[in-house]
Amino acid sequence: MIFDRKIYMDKLISSKNNSFIKIITGIRRCGKSYLLFKLFYKHLLETGIDKKHIIKIQLDDMKNIKLLDAEKLYYFIKDKIKDRKKYYILLDEIQLVKNFETVLNSLLHIENADTYVTGSNSKFLSKDIITEFRGRGYEIRVHPLTFSEFLPSFKGDKNAALKEYMLYGGMPAVTELKTGEEKSNYLKNLFDTVYLKDVAERYKLNNKEEFNELINTVSSVIGSLTNPTKLENTFKSTKGIILSRATIQNYLEYLQDCFLIETALRYDIKGRQYINTPLKYYFTDVGLRNARLGFREYEQTHLMENIIFNELKVRGYNVDVGVVEAFVTGKNGVRQRKQFEVDFVCNQGSKRYYIQSAFAIPDEEKMKQETNSLIRIDDSFKKIIIVRDMSPVWHNNDGILIMDIQDFLLKPNSLEL
Repeated sequence: MIFDRKIYMDKLISSKNNSFIKIITGIRRCGKSYLLFKLFYKHLLETGIDKKHIIKIQLDDMKNIKLLDAEKLYYFIKDKIKDRKKYYILLDEIQLVKNFETVLNSLLHIENADTYVTGSNSKFLSKDIITEFRGRGYEIRVHPLTFSEFLPSFKGDKNAALKEYMLYGGMPAVTELKTGEEKSNYLKNLFDTVYLKDVAERYKLNNKEEFNELINTVSSVIGSLTNPTKLENTFKSTKGIILSRATIQNYLEYLQDCFLIETALRYDIKGRQYINTPLKYYFTDVGLRNARLGFREYEQTHLMENIIFNELKVRGYNVDVGVVEAFVTGKNGVRQRKQFEVDFVCNQGSKRYYIQSAFAIPDEEKMKQETNSLIRIDDSFKKIIIVRDMSPVWHNNDGILIMDIQDFLLKPNSLEL
């Protein structure tokens, strides 16, 4: 199956020749190399670029092992630049090169070089390295397939496709496999032999058993508020394991560094400030999360919330968990301060949306529960509830937009409906 990855291709094409180093990041096996070496390379040829002016180097290929030395890589590239015409330099898995930032900064000094790199470790986009690029590094984050990208590969109706997507996720190679067993085995092996192996080698983990226990725990609490302290207490009380908060924090950062998980911070909507803890964790791909748990914990409510989070990130939104504080009168007649949660506060420039994920709203009581937080927000930004059930797009009496998840996922402008 050929995926056009239009979102990322548009970004690559619009950034062509802009004097920035284009840094393509994302979890391994999500299609970064395919994007750069197949789709973008094809685009360059179709726009009249001569093959001799496209320098392609896949640094995880054994034949290029000598080029993992920064100096050798730089002079190899420089020797291939023979004239004043524009050269397009495509480098795959640049983080494998020690001191690669010196290579990239040196390439910035070649006026007729336009450089594109991929990397699977967010550490190479750390603050220090971005500083070394002197503001001339432009990141394009690639995600696994969205539902709209996945759908054309599925033979069946949209409902069946969504169930498949919620179970096996959007890693491109999964779409090439036929049986559930093949898909399950692929995802399990990918988790164990690629991601966990990478982390263990990169950070020289001594206690892999504890690290694996943490992964299992985080996989079970997607969409739930937690923090290292709560996780530390969970290990003590339920597993009888002493794992320090500092170690847990390091392990969580490792999982974020390889793009397996992302965080959503809590944001006080009325106070207009962030609340440091607790926060939520989401998996970059729900199929990987399900595989990690042996496909035993298939809670559609949490998986749906995770998929909505991923879709919002793909669309370029900054996504937080909202908190609304308000005074309510209890059954005893006493007014007390209470916190209400908004699943997602999404910001992009001057735009903001408040979004609730609700598996179903069968009655007025459930509608009241889902709108409790939204109706207490006193600004004019749009408020939306996304439901699993198939339903037309409509507004309730409070002006809140209700839409089903397929409308949200399949229409690029769905938040504007």
